[in-house]
Amino acid sequence: MKFIKNTFLFITLISVVSCGTTEMSTKISAKSSNSTYWQQHVDYTMDVDVNAKDYQYTGTQELVYTNNSPDTLTQVFYHLYFNAFQPGSEMDVRSRTIQDPDSRVGDRISKLSADEIGYLNVNKLTQDNTDLDYKIIGTILQVELDEPILPGKKTTFKMNFEGQVPVQIRRSGRNNEEGVALSMTQWYPKLAEYDFEGWHADAYIGREFHGVWGDFDVKITIDKDYVLGGSGYLQNPNEIGHNYQDKGKEINPTGEKLTWHFKAPNVHDFTWAADPDFVHDKRVAKDGTILHFLYKDNPAYDSENNFTENWKKLPEKTEELLLYYNKHIGPYPYDQYSVIQGGDGGMEYAMCTLITGNRSFGSLVGVTAHEFAHSWFQFLLATNEAQHEWMDEGFTTYISTLAEEEVMNNSSEHPLSNSYRGYYYMANSGKEQPQSTHADRYETNQNYGITAYAKGSVFLRQLEYLIGKENVDKTLKRYYNEWKFKHPTPNDFIRVAEKVSGAQLSWYLNDWTKTTNTIDYAIQEVTSEGNNTKITLERKGLMPMPIDLKVTYSNGESENFYIPLRMMYWQKPTSAEKLSDWPWANPTKTITLLADKENISKIEIDPSQKMADVNRENNVYTK
Repeated sequence: MKFIKNTFLFITLISVVSCGTTEMSTKISAKSSNSTYWQQHVDYTMDVDVNAKDYQYTGTQELVYTNNSPDTLTQVFYHLYFNAFQPGSEMDVRSRTIQDPDSRVGDRISKLSADEIGYLNVNKLTQDNTDLDYKIIGTILQVELDEPILPGKKTTFKMNFEGQVPVQIRRSGRNNEEGVALSMTQWYPKLAEYDFEGWHADAYIGREFHGVWGDFDVKITIDKDYVLGGSGYLQNPNEIGHNYQDKGKEINPTGEKLTWHFKAPNVHDFTWAADPDFVHDKRVAKDGTILHFLYKDNPAYDSENNFTENWKKLPEKTEELLLYYNKHIGPYPYDQYSVIQGGDGGMEYAMCTLITGNRSFGSLVGVTAHEFAHSWFQFLLATNEAQHEWMDEGFTTYISTLAEEEVMNNSSEHPLSNSYRGYYYMANSGKEQPQSTHADRYETNQNYGITAYAKGSVFLRQLEYLIGKENVDKTLKRYYNEWKFKHPTPNDFIRVAEKVSGAQLSWYLNDWTKTTNTIDYAIQEVTSEGNNTKITLERKGLMPMPIDLKVTYSNGESENFYIPLRMMYWQKPTSAEKLSDWPWANPTKTITLLADKENISKIEIDPSQKMADVNRENNVYTK
């Protein structure tokens, strides 16, 4: 649900195919901070037949599961996400009882009729050709295994399933507000992730996802008039008579349906969208990535927002975004990426994104910048979004904001100021919850939005304050290199930052993400002592920080001072004069300047404004 527009009081979440293969391998021998790293693997082969008239479909799934864990598994869990779109579901009840429901959901699920709901039903499931017992519990399928899966062993599950596409309400569905027929996200029975914490069989209540890495081989049979795009490389452009290069060519005039065959290597999800009226544009980026754009040609939107013109201009900016992320994080590893009109705002998926498209050009670039950045922060660095949503949303907000600044030729002095304003509002409201809160357990949607997006992006920007921007830049690249195609945790990230900088940073991760402690430093007193000046600083908040201090003199000259934080056991590379460290337990620190107080015009804590001090009014002394 990803692209955001921050305001002072809240954050509003506004939140294709070509032939080819991409060879990638996932190293699973890397060391995490606690134990030898391992992750599960799953390969999907699915064959789905869609009735576009009644929005129902049937499918078969063969799933080869490799247990790379040290544990013996006696059961498995699947996600059945479409079951959330039924009256009485947890998503429905939560939306009707939360203080500030998402307007896209509200009470709409409770009003769905039988032919409008979503569902996923499992009709048969076997393990290595033996029938299994299972039960559906809301959006979760709990399966008792016939034979335990031993460490290092594989097993094959075969399933027959059927589904109905719900009326478009949240991410997935049919006939969205802009008339896109099918937004097929979270549409198939998806095996839950099992990792060092155990099974992650989270009900689908409203937040996002966590999946198992693997290869997908998917065949989708649908009415011949539909044009598809999404995850994976199209394997049979000649068979369907449409290869996205021959726009206008009649598609298989003799048959009623076509089968589109896709392969998506080394991903943890598979998404597609379809509409009879999709226009397809493409652009080959400088790095060779093929960028696909699928959108409806709607004259009514042209008069509102120059719809077609905006979409025709989007490929150039998308390439610029791709090159920015390649440079500042790491190379995009797949052969293609698709931007598709669909969904209910903006949401990232494997090798593609679905976005609503009737926007101003700036908004269209903004939502694309955010969702595309998720290809790195979540689809390559696949954090558990239910538990560490701020790593996904916050890191994406940070990098996409900076990318948008560059590609749109903006020159904001403080490009992440909206994130800081959102965080300050929440921190001073008395309603803040720790970032370690499960994504579904926030008291309000506003709490979730500000904590995940705003406070998450401030985490990285403030890290620049702690260890310097150059070290943060190096940290992001090393983080990518060490953890791409894996499931990193917050501790994995902060350990990379420690290795890059040499600083001790566990305190920063703990205070910022596991507590609601705030930063508040103040200039308590400025006094004369002969020809010298004594400056007494006070730590009023519980969260510690090193201090950058700027002193400006009456003649216009200035001096910068740096007070290290003792618990970092390290000093930031800076041209400022370095003073003795400040132990956190000491509430105050006094420094002496060899200057007359009368010659000082201003003293300021953190002139960069990267330190998230919740009360900046006491950060400045003026004569």
